[in-house]
Amino acid sequence: MEIFPAIDLKDEQVVRLTQGDFDRVKIYGHNPADAARRFMDAGAKNLHIIDLDGARDGALVNIGKIRDIMALGQLFVQVGGGIRDEWSIDAYLELGVNRVILGTVAVEDFAFLERMVQKHGERICVSVDARGDGKVSVRGWLQESRLDALEFCRELERAGVKTIIFTDISRDGLLQGPNVDFYKVLNDALSCDVIAAGGVSSARDVAALKEIGLHGAIIGKAIYEGNINLADILEGA
Repeated sequence: MEIFPAIDLKDEQVVRLTQGDFDRVKIYGHNPADAARRFMDAGAKNLHIIDLDGARDGALVNIGKIRDIMALGQLFVQVGGGIRDEWSIDAYLELGVNRVILGTVAVEDFAFLERMVQKHGERICVSVDARGDGKVSVRGWLQESRLDALEFCRELERAGVKTIIFTDISRDGLLQGPNVDFYKVLNDALSCDVIAAGGVSSARDVAALKEIGLHGAIIGKAIYEGNINLADILEGA
């Protein structure tokens, strides 16, 4: 299973939100490139980056800090947050980002998503963010759509999306474990790669997700709080 340490960016700093709430933010570092370097030192091969300001504002707010991380090289990097037009996709791909994560725009302009998948193939993935297995949230988790999360994932697969990141907002940042039962339902319903995000808090959680056959897991707060030793997790993955 692929492990993706997470770097969430707000005001050019490394932070974590609790359940996507911008008023419940904790700062874990002032230099995102240093955080990425520590992950590399632990043996990480992948990195998950979200521009939280971008997700809220619809712009590439922290692209300068992401450029600094890309200059380190060696990591497979996926980036999301505020990517809602072709110019933004191109800007990140030109930086060397391996995979661009679309969220809000995939919900609000499905035809655009289909065009980008046709153009860029596996370099486009979609983040489906929902509270539990309910309705899909958009615009930095500040708005809820009418889309059923599972059915939307099926539509994405039919459109040719090869990787779906599913974030359970209700568990994000709480260190209470992921919704393994739902991830099993989701993974069994799809043939594309599914990456879990939200609530992964222990080696046991990672093992449970691996056992049901998920492609990957994104881990953030559990690393920063010391609940998970990244080097140990990577060795067992």
